[in-house]
Amino acid sequence: MEIFWYVIIAVVLVVFFILDGYDFGAGIIHLFFAKSEKDKEVIAKSAGLFWDSNEVWLVAAGGMLFMAFPTFYASVFSGFYLPLIIVLWLIIFRAIGLEFRSQFSYKMWKDIWDVSFGVSSLLLALFFGIALGNIIRGVNLGGVINGVSTYEGHYFFLPLWDSSFSPLSETPGVIDWFTIIIGLIAVVTLAIHGANWIILKTNSTINIKLKNIVFKLNIMLTLLTLFSLIIWQIVNPNSLNNFINTPYLLIFPIIYITGLVGLFFIRRIKKEIYAFGLSSLLILGGITSSLASLFPVILPSINNHNESLTIYNTVTSNYGLSVAIIWGAIGFVLLFIYMIIQKRLMGGKIDKIDYGH
Repeated sequence: MEIFWYVIIAVVLVVFFILDGYDFGAGIIHLFFAKSEKDKEVIAKSAGLFWDSNEVWLVAAGGMLFMAFPTFYASVFSGFYLPLIIVLWLIIFRAIGLEFRSQFSYKMWKDIWDVSFGVSSLLLALFFGIALGNIIRGVNLGGVINGVSTYEGHYFFLPLWDSSFSPLSETPGVIDWFTIIIGLIAVVTLAIHGANWIILKTNSTINIKLKNIVFKLNIMLTLLTLFSLIIWQIVNPNSLNNFINTPYLLIFPIIYITGLVGLFFIRRIKKEIYAFGLSSLLILGGITSSLASLFPVILPSINNHNESLTIYNTVTSNYGLSVAIIWGAIGFVLLFIYMIIQKRLMGGKIDKIDYGH
């Protein structure tokens, strides 16, 4: 039952990052590459028409974590309190940037909310990547200092950064040179994904230019991926053990590599949905590879005094899990109906669909 809910939550998280990930990516493209008002408007629309339904998946993932793995939920929501508050404010400013920009036809007004939308999207992609970096690096569970736990073994608290700025510190912060690298990978990946979404859903005048941008970003992503694999061995020398001991888990890195290699042919791809599918494979393969490398651990401990959090020592009762199946099934049916209706109503190019007026 623990594995079942772990897989379901992982699937929901992947769906969230594929769906809302193109919103983040569209914001990054909007910030750096959209110059004309026509392009800015249509790119903002490509995110604005979908962001609210996409974020339902994040709410669903949080609810299921609380239901299935309450100890893990309590641990990460207290330990990552500062970055979670930052993420909350970024989500707010991204939303109001999208909703407010077209309320008045004044250049200064639009410029303010364009910056809000773009910068918030960029920082959200960065912080979600940093969060993944913290998960695969591990945290100081129990707040061990000089060999003594300062609180219960499944709790921790991280400052935004430690003075050493090193993931090898006894008390690392949320941000260090390792988590920054993972954050940059997330930014580049979602920028690629957002560019492919803009090409798929709009007739923006920069669509041809975006294919060249995707190609260049893919080169950068390849280099960052190779570099991250090297430094990951420094941070956690046992990070590849699961793949060596359980070879079928290699399917997840293969999914990532397939997306990465396929996007080098972006300029030859005729059907826009194929390019979007390849960037979706990047997200799917990247997240699942990270989770597979840790399984069954879901939050590693970097000290020897307190054990890592796993799906087995953080799970709720069997009764709670079994009851949740019924309500979870009802919730998923409603969620899929909502998503299908919304996607059908917004099918095809969205250039002429009214938004924000």
